[in-house]
Amino acid sequence: MGKTIGIDLGTTNSCMAFIEGGEPVVIPNSEGGRTTPSVVAFSKSGERMVGQVAKRQAVTNAQRTISSIKREMGSEYRATIDGKHYTPQEISAMILTKLKIDAEAYLGESVTDAVITVPAYFTDAQRQATKDAGKIAGLNVKRILNEPTAAALAYGIDKEEPQKVMVYDLGGGTFDVSILDINADVIEVLATAGNNRLGGDDFDQCVTEYLIKEFKKEHKVDLSKDPAAMQRVREAAEKAKIELSGISETSISLPFITADKNGPLHMETTLTRAKFDELTAHLVEATMGPVKQAMQDSGLSTAQLSKVLMVGGSSRIPAVQQAVKRFTGKDPFKGVNPDECVAMGAAIQGGVMEGDVKSLLLLDVTPMSLGIETVGNVFAKIIERNTTLPIQQSQIFTTAANFQTSVEVNVLQGENPAASRNKSLGKFRLDGIRRAMRGVPQIEVTFSIDANGIVNVSAKDMGTGREQHITIVGSSNMSQEDIDRATREAQQYLLEDAKNKRQSQENNEIEQLIYRAERAAGKMGIGDKLRMTEMIRKVKRANKDQDTAKLKQACEDLERALKASGAEDQDAQGGVK
Repeated sequence: MGKTIGIDLGTTNSCMAFIEGGEPVVIPNSEGGRTTPSVVAFSKSGERMVGQVAKRQAVTNAQRTISSIKREMGSEYRATIDGKHYTPQEISAMILTKLKIDAEAYLGESVTDAVITVPAYFTDAQRQATKDAGKIAGLNVKRILNEPTAAALAYGIDKEEPQKVMVYDLGGGTFDVSILDINADVIEVLATAGNNRLGGDDFDQCVTEYLIKEFKKEHKVDLSKDPAAMQRVREAAEKAKIELSGISETSISLPFITADKNGPLHMETTLTRAKFDELTAHLVEATMGPVKQAMQDSGLSTAQLSKVLMVGGSSRIPAVQQAVKRFTGKDPFKGVNPDECVAMGAAIQGGVMEGDVKSLLLLDVTPMSLGIETVGNVFAKIIERNTTLPIQQSQIFTTAANFQTSVEVNVLQGENPAASRNKSLGKFRLDGIRRAMRGVPQIEVTFSIDANGIVNVSAKDMGTGREQHITIVGSSNMSQEDIDRATREAQQYLLEDAKNKRQSQENNEIEQLIYRAERAAGKMGIGDKLRMTEMIRKVKRANKDQDTAKLKQACEDLERALKASGAEDQDAQGGVK
């Protein structure tokens, strides 16, 4: 059986790890990087690119490059390339496939099982979409793990003394905060909160809008209408954000960004950390609401916190760290790598499930309240947010009308008192209720959630004993048929990609053989040269005609003639000094 890898499927970058000797180890990608850009691109010829190669070509191919797809998980968003519509799950699957292939190359064995992390505040639909992406990529997703919990696992696996820890996770597109109790072999999540639409991308956007505004003020040209220019500005904004975490000011230089009637125009400006902090102050403040909420829900005071772990690349922003320090009174702990600790924690969870890691009990929570819709568009909560899993709870409801013989149970997830403002996970109907005046029948609604977050809901008429139930395995916006189709397409692409790589390698070998032969022919007498030239011509013609049998024979004949001529050996000897 292959290893279970841990995957941090990030908005901006993704990372993977596995357990070796009981410890988590980051798996580098095929380019040698420890993280992989979560970017997918399609060339004009239809070739698919993923990771660093996709990110590098974004400026010249902006409209065919897809990034930050994680923000769209669980939504109806579609990316359209050459008339074909791709769901967020399919784009994410392309990233996961790249990670899977690179992991298999590094480990030297097949990889089929994975633990994939998601923001703690991801909805049921977003979690199921992530699981679907894994399935399309050929992975058996053994568990969906909350990112802050994974970071705490990476930090707390070897900690013996009891600790209360805050994990502040500001990634590329999402923000989470969790309060955890780490006690020997037990890690218990006390509370979690967050914002699925807040992250480093928003900080980049603030800088991008500022640069566009300043450029328009100076040159009277609006860059927002030029996709290629916008991609360059966005990349410069991200680079400036990163640099300003270490220095007080940075230069932004984008020569030939556009042109007007007088010629080319260049963007040359300086951005100070003070200006950056001013532009993004509202975003930093927006993270503090969930922080306060999580602390309140945990029942702890900031004085009881032992550590504050900063996770996610954007947690390096000085203003973010200062805001957290002001609230908690503690310096952020720098003992974990914010880019890698989530993947390492996911690998640890995989190791626990496989038995490769010492016994470790992880008690997670449900991030949002669960309940049903009642009369008057009211959301009746049955399981409150931050309830430890697994859990089972029941409530008694009744009918809203006289002689009502059936009820529809609308299962909801969220925090808003108005039912319509929460996420519907599914509906089912309980029939056969004994006819009676409203308020008389007693209907027991029971919610149960297992450790994997699978929700079961049942409704039972206490009078007749009739019962109906529904298992919420995920309210994905892809049907099983869609998932199966996407999986087949992904497998077909892998076969075609492998075939194209083999073809490319064979073409390179043929070109190299022709080069060697032409070089050797230049050192031969006229007769041998003519014979060698004719053999080269046969190879080229067979290759052009794509006649496999003739091409193989022509290449073999040319290789034998080349070795028999000794011209290459003479060339090598002549090069020795």
